[in-house]
Amino acid sequence: MIYTTPPLERVDEAVMALIQEARDVLRYTVAQAPNRWTGSLRRSTFARAVQGSNSIEGINASLSDAAAIIDDERPETVDEETFRALAGYRNAMTYILQTHDDPYFELNAQVVKSLHFMMLSYDLTKMPGQWRPGPIYVVRDHDGETVYEGPEAEQVPALMNDLIASLTPGTNPLVRGAMAHLNLTMIHPFRDGNGRMARAIQTLVMARDGLLSPVFCSIEEWLGRNTQSYYDILSKTGQGKWSPQNDALPWVRFCLRAHYQQAATLVQRSRAMARVFADIEKTARREKLHERTLISLVDAAFGFKVRAGQYQKDNAVSDVVASRDLRRLCDAGLLKPVGEKRGRYYVAAEPLLDAYRRARVNDVRAGDPYDIVHERAAAGQRVLPKD
Repeated sequence: MIYTTPPLERVDEAVMALIQEARDVLRYTVAQAPNRWTGSLRRSTFARAVQGSNSIEGINASLSDAAAIIDDERPETVDEETFRALAGYRNAMTYILQTHDDPYFELNAQVVKSLHFMMLSYDLTKMPGQWRPGPIYVVRDHDGETVYEGPEAEQVPALMNDLIASLTPGTNPLVRGAMAHLNLTMIHPFRDGNGRMARAIQTLVMARDGLLSPVFCSIEEWLGRNTQSYYDILSKTGQGKWSPQNDALPWVRFCLRAHYQQAATLVQRSRAMARVFADIEKTARREKLHERTLISLVDAAFGFKVRAGQYQKDNAVSDVVASRDLRRLCDAGLLKPVGEKRGRYYVAAEPLLDAYRRARVNDVRAGDPYDIVHERAAAGQRVLPKD
């Protein structure tokens, strides 16, 4: 027996409708310019997901360094273990994202083990790709107290089979993903890396749903920003030991809040990116810059480092052309070089920073969707879509 999907109430259905509204807006925004700034939006969203999920485990890197690792580059500022951990997570997540349009993909226990191996292969002492052979305890760092004890190791194979069987289409993918996340976390089937795997499996469920690019369905960035709340709800649901009879509704609602607020964040970010792109496009025309420079300028405006190797790869140009373009952007006062030779990268100069500040001025933090539903109901507005 694993944690079972709780009965949802009408308010939960209304919140899922809100999430769909936000995703419809995002889908429309992305569809307007699929080959322009949306490539930057996907890359930055993927980097934030990798950064957020790993930061929960104390594996920390700047957003720009996470983006460089996504692009298969080795940032000088990241230590070897952090680099290998983030690269492993990137590999596993890239595989997951590739499954969303594969009609022959089958999720089974070996796929789950293989994903774990991709993530943890940098440290063979963690037994990557194997179920744990013994008991597992989650210990609080600051005082050494045991806060959770997983089920016995002998139960793990059967419990994981139950988890995988529960992922077949039927319930809403938001709920299905939340339950997969919860169950893998509570089963704790591996010696290490269970949190990262649970978050990845949730994204896999969303990827298989296929309604929107799976990069835009992940809540890993949000969880990285709300780590203590994440720990608190898992602690409340688990109550210290394997207890699948516990009510999972508070956990599902926590995930629905995360999905809504992450979707709202992406809508805000996509609009800001469109505004920055339009601003930079005007500057590029004035300076007579090649169109291929625009995406790198947008990346820089949003705080990412521009590297010659990635610029060359993205634009399919020679190293000579890449160097010439980047030098021209520096001469125009749009980028600033940092470092020397192989370690050199470029960051936004003041005109790009100004474009970013102008674009972000109206951004607001998304509210709690359950509060929004109650407010709409109190105002006599329809909160559920028509049947």
